[in-house]
Parts: sequence; structure tokens; C-alpha cells
Amino acid sequence: MKAMEPKAVDPTPPGAKVRYEWSGFPWWFLGIIGVIAYPVFKVLTDDTWNDGFQFIKAGMVLTIIVTLGGFVVAMVLGLVVALGRMAKNVFARNLAIFYIEVIRGIPVLVTIIFVGLVAWPQLMGALGISGRTGLASPAVKATMAVGMVYAAFIAEVFRAGVESVSIGQREAGMSVGLSRIQVFRTIVWPQAIKNILPALGNDLIALLKDSSLVSILAVRELTQMTKLWTGVTFQFLAGYLILAAFYLLLTVSLSILLQWYERKIATP
Repeated sequence: MKAMEPKAVDPTPPGAKVRYEWSGFPWWFLGIIGVIAYPVFKVLTDDTWNDGFQFIKAGMVLTIIVTLGGFVVAMVLGLVVALGRMAKNVFARNLAIFYIEVIRGIPVLVTIIFVGLVAWPQLMGALGISGRTGLASPAVKATMAVGMVYAAFIAEVFRAGVESVSIGQREAGMSVGLSRIQVFRTIVWPQAIKNILPALGNDLIALLKDSSLVSILAVRELTQMTKLWTGVTFQFLAGYLILAAFYLLLTVSLSILLQWYERKIATP
């Protein structure tokens, strides 16, 4: 009797294989270009729209600073909270769960107002830091606020990524004499970070959009600059279409980069 030859195994995950097959022309991308094209055309041909564009674009720098700064804060604090969430210490674990549930249970806008107008000024006062210093500026308060909000969500992303690494690999590392910290640093973390990067990218896009909420703290980012310009000129259609075009350009660019990375890690 002829022995059966083993079948070749496709290393590409089934979901990734189906997801990245050709699904036709990307009409959605043409639609986004169409949405952006109208305000661009008006900015190039209408002086009022051009004035609005010149005024609003001054908030781009602060939008990027708040987004990236808040994401760094969220990554650092989120990792600490995730480690506490997975800790065997009862106090650390319950404190981390308390933080996650409180932050996720309160609307983002309410948390931003509380951190920016209550918690952060109180902390600065307790540390004896003057309200005129850079640490008490609206941009810093906004950055800390969005960072603290997204830390709760990123903590769960970190936890899911770490727990996706099989316990057998951890036990194998400890069996050859590695400490828990060495196992985490050399075995668990390199695999976990690869799994969680797409989810972190989605959180970065969400944080970019939610950065518009810090306009409540008088931070002169894109949304606040739009509110100031439309409040004087009453050109609401022009102002908010220009604002929407700015956010679409930023979020779609990040989304394309994220999709490129997901295709890359799905390739065998």
C-alpha cells in the first residue's frame, strides 16, 4: 500500500488570506477623494474659503502634538495598567481593573473636562507648580487627558496580546533557567507586540479623532480654530468642510499605513 504524502500547510492565517484577496476596484477611496476635492477646489478659487483654510491650518501642529503625545502617555500608562491587571497581587490587579472600568464607563468628553479643569490643576497645585508654567498649559492638560482615557483601552490591548502567547512557551523559557522578567522580555513581548500593533494603530486613529474634543479646554487645535473662525465669519459650511477634509486626510493616511502593515504581517 502506497504511503500517503503529507499535505502542504498554508502558513497564511485563513482570515488574512480571505481579507487580502482582490475585492474589486476601491470605489470607497474615490469617494473620499471626491469629498476632499470640493473643499480643496473652493480653497483654490474662493478668497473666503482660502482665508478659512489659512486660519484653520494653524491648528494642525497642536492636533498632531496632542495626538502623538497622548498616544505616548497612553502606551506607557496602558502597559503599567496591563501588567497590574495580570499581576498575582490582589491589590494591584483590583486597582488596575478599577481604573479600566471607571475610565471606560465615563464619556470621553467628561473625563477630558475633569482631568483638564479639575485633576491636573489640583495636581500642579499640590506639587507647587505655578499655573503659568508649561506643565499647566492647555496643550499639556489636553495631552494628559486623552492619554489617561486611552490608557484604559490600550491596557486591554496589551493584556490580550500578552495572553495570546501560549503558556507552554513561558514554561519552556523558565525550564532553561530564565527568570520571569527575562521570559517576558525575550519570549513573550516580541510575539505580543507583533499581534497588538494593528490594534494599537486603530487606537491611534481613534485618538486622533477624539483629539477634537480637547477644544473644550481652549486648545487651539483644528476644531478650536474652526470654531473661532466660524464664530467671527459665520461661514459654517466652509469652516466645517475644511475641517472635515483635514481629518479625512490624516485618518485615511494612517488607515492606509495600517492596512499596509496588516498585509505585510499576513504574508508568509
